[in-house]
Amino acid sequence: MLRDEPTLTPLAGCTDLYVALNFGTLKDTRFLDLWRLDRLRKIELRGGALSIGALATFTDLIRSTLVRKRLPMLAAAARDVGGVQIQNRGTIGGNVANASPAGDTLPVLAAADAVVVLQQAGGIRRVPFDGFYTGYRQTVRRPGELIVGIEIPPVRGRQFFRKVGTRAAQAISKIVMAGILGPATGSGRTARIALGSVAPTVVRVPRTEAALASGASIEAVQRTLMEEIAPIDDLRSTAEYRRRVAANLLARFVCGASRG
Repeated sequence: MLRDEPTLTPLAGCTDLYVALNFGTLKDTRFLDLWRLDRLRKIELRGGALSIGALATFTDLIRSTLVRKRLPMLAAAARDVGGVQIQNRGTIGGNVANASPAGDTLPVLAAADAVVVLQQAGGIRRVPFDGFYTGYRQTVRRPGELIVGIEIPPVRGRQFFRKVGTRAAQAISKIVMAGILGPATGSGRTARIALGSVAPTVVRVPRTEAALASGASIEAVQRTLMEEIAPIDDLRSTAEYRRRVAANLLARFVCGASRG
């Protein structure tokens, strides 16, 4: 159907799409309902990677033993998505496709070096997560392609996730951070950090990661992070607040990893 009518808009949980529809900001009028495609709900190990079907709901992620064992920060992110009703309906594929810079699971997937699996009638292609977004709510998904899953390689090290919003639930994040700090070795430690709500897309911060991996002081790493991100003032927060909170979350992440 997507091959023959590539302007169709895929839908599943509709927790984001219906908002746009109700506000009249969605130009599309024809939709393809994927909700009954149970094959796209599987959460399994495949070739050593954690494979998550695009229709896995946030509730599925919270309840999955594999997710809690392999990527606990993803389960933590899923628990912070909306309320229980939204967790029961919203899907990880929809969160990725929606391309909001405030998407709760997106920093987790960025920090974990996830791969987005796209399928069309002619075949499948895999896109590294750090190359999936091209701008605000823009992706490399082609007409006729469908997000069918997410693949996450094994993650080594301490994981961290934190969302900061105006309330405990049903709030769009002012800032959201995910991080992985690898085990210490003779050459230092690897660090991967991703943030949402500080740029038009979710972003990794390579300069901050390099400073952290090199053993720089936490104060120096915080300064690097505050210089590297470029948040804006908007209705939910200010750029200065976001910089300061990002630095505080980074300190919490690093100090927690040191204690662990």
